[in-house]
Amino acid sequence: MPTLESDLPILLLWVLIGYGLGAIPFGVVVARFMGLGNLREIGSGNIGATNVLRTGSKPAAFLTLVLDGGKGAAAVLLARAFAPEDAAQLAGFAAFIGHCYPVWLGFKGGKGVATFLGLWLALAWPVGVACCLTWLVTAIVTRISSLSALIAAASSTIWVVLLTNGAALLLGIPLTLLVYWRHRENIKRIRLGTEPRIGQK
Repeated sequence: MPTLESDLPILLLWVLIGYGLGAIPFGVVVARFMGLGNLREIGSGNIGATNVLRTGSKPAAFLTLVLDGGKGAAAVLLARAFAPEDAAQLAGFAAFIGHCYPVWLGFKGGKGVATFLGLWLALAWPVGVACCLTWLVTAIVTRISSLSALIAAASSTIWVVLLTNGAALLLGIPLTLLVYWRHRENIKRIRLGTEPRIGQK
């Protein structure tokens, strides 16, 4: 029977792999590849799809969204294919951390929303779909991306309880808290009514 000592090196390996995948700054890469300039000097300076959209390029924003979500999903699926389920959860969490705090950008990354959704789609697809729909409905109603992310993140714990056996609850709570921490400035602007809306440069 595997022990904690025998599993620990494997788990640490997948944490490193997950972090490495998550730390790839696709927003920066896409913006430069498509000639949109230095994303860190545009809009909020964030490396995520919402800020890429502020360049005026919807294809670039969509590509960034897919790639950022894909790296979270890839971390989970790769770990699940070669290691225990615990490794899949840790790899997904590490990918989220990697996106938010990438070593390549001085640990100043994005807010992790697409990666958050991507890892949930791979880890427990009903939860992922429910979170995506929650984000979409909120975005249609409010046209505020950050508020949509906050509500989707908060709802994830509910969806985990309702749609799964609750095994991922210990992962969902810190993920949600980190999403809120990464959006703390957005929360201030939402309260003041100054938060930019989707499509606003």
